[in-house]
Amino acid sequence: MAVLAATTGSALSAPAAAEGEAPPGQVDFPTHCPAPQEAGLPPADGPTTARITVDNPAPQVGDTVTVTYQVVRTPAVNPVGGELPADVLTPTGRILLAGAQSGEVTVVGAKRNDPVTAGVALPAVTMTGTFTVTAPGETTLTPGGYTLHTSHLLDLDTTCIADAAAAVPVSARLTATGLPTANLRTVFLSAAQGGPGAKVKVTAAGFPPGAAVTVAGRAGAAETADRVSATADELGTALVELPVTDKATTAVIAYEGRAWSARQGSGPAAYTVIDAAPPPAATQKVTATVEPGVLGMTQSGEDITLGAVPYGDGGAAPGRIGTVTVTDARGGPAGWTLIGKVTDFTGPGGIRIPGASLSWTPRCAAAEGSRSVCTPGSAGVVGADGAVLASTPDAPLVGGTFTIDATVTLKVPPYTPPGAYTAVLTLTLS
Repeated sequence: MAVLAATTGSALSAPAAAEGEAPPGQVDFPTHCPAPQEAGLPPADGPTTARITVDNPAPQVGDTVTVTYQVVRTPAVNPVGGELPADVLTPTGRILLAGAQSGEVTVVGAKRNDPVTAGVALPAVTMTGTFTVTAPGETTLTPGGYTLHTSHLLDLDTTCIADAAAAVPVSARLTATGLPTANLRTVFLSAAQGGPGAKVKVTAAGFPPGAAVTVAGRAGAAETADRVSATADELGTALVELPVTDKATTAVIAYEGRAWSARQGSGPAAYTVIDAAPPPAATQKVTATVEPGVLGMTQSGEDITLGAVPYGDGGAAPGRIGTVTVTDARGGPAGWTLIGKVTDFTGPGGIRIPGASLSWTPRCAAAEGSRSVCTPGSAGVVGADGAVLASTPDAPLVGGTFTIDATVTLKVPPYTPPGAYTAVLTLTLS
C-alpha cells in the first residue's frame, strides 16, 4: 500500500479499400444536417458513411481504449458563400456504447482540411477519443451525431444527427475480460516425508463450502497414482488422509474440478517418499530435499510524491511508484498477478480528484536465472476498479525474482483549489 500526494499551486482521408468492397465496420445511416442559421442554406439530408475502430478489441477491465470515428462521407455542405480555405474545419462527435458497458465517448479531430468549393459537400474527417473499460463482456460501438465547425469569416457549426426513425448499425465491438481474482486455496501436510504407503494427513482450505475436492500426488507437472476425494465443509476445508504409494510422488496438490489449475487449485506442497529398502553393503544412500517457499513481495518506500501543477492551468502531475520486488519460491506451476487499486484524491475542504484520473505505465524485469517471464500490465487508468501492474503466466514450473516499476500521472483539472491531494494505492499479489 502506498500513499500518493499531488500539489496544485483531423481531418484525414479514410483508408482505401478494394474496389467495390467497404472496409470492415463501415456503415451507412440517414442523417439530417441543418445548415447554420447565418448561412441561409436549406438543411442537407442524406446518408452518412462512417467507420469506428478501436486500438484494442480485447481489453481488460481498467484498460484505456482509444477509439477512432471516421466520417467517410457526409451530406453536409460548405456553409460559406465562397470557397472554404484549408485547415479551418474542426470536427467533434459522439460514439454510443451499449452492451456490457453503456454511455458515450466524445471524439475530436484536428483542424485540417483541403479547400472546399462553395456548395460542395464537406470532406471526410477523422476524430479520436478514449474511454476506460469498466465492465467485462461485449460492448458495441455505434456512430452518433457529429458537428463540423468552420472558422472562416464566421464561426459556423453544421450539426448532423441520425434520423430518429432509423436504427444506426453497430460499427465496432470489443470484448473485455475482468481482472483476475485472488486464489485463497491452500494445502498443508502433517509430514513432509514418509515411507512407501505412508498416510499423510492433508488439510485443503479456502475452497467453496460443499465443493468436491481432489487431493493428489504430483511428480513435476504430472499427477501420480496417489489420489483421494473429499467434500469441503461449511468453512471450505477438507481434511483427508492420502496414502502415498507411488515412489515418484514429490508433492501434494488439492483442487476442484476435473484438473488442477492456478485459479481452482492449491499447492504443490513438497513431499518425499523415502525408500525403506536397505542400501547394498558398503554403500550409503544420499537424499537431498528442495523445500518450496512462498510467493511474496517487498516495496521500496511507501509514500509517492507527484510533481506540482500550476493553479488555473491544471495538467499532468508526474511521479513513479516505489520499486516492487516479487519473489516466487513456490516451485509449482501457478503464475501470479499483481493488481493495483487507488482511491480518490482528497484535498482541502474535502475536494476530490477521482482516482480514475491516475494512470500508469508499468515496467517489469525478471532476474537472471528466473524460470518465469514477467509481463508488465497495460498502460492506462488505475482507478478504484484496479488494473494489472505485472504478471507471470502458468507453466509446468515457475519461479524467480522480479523487479517492477511504473511511472504514474495524475490529471489535475484546471482551477483545482491549491493544496495537497492525497490518495491510497493498494497493491495485491495473488
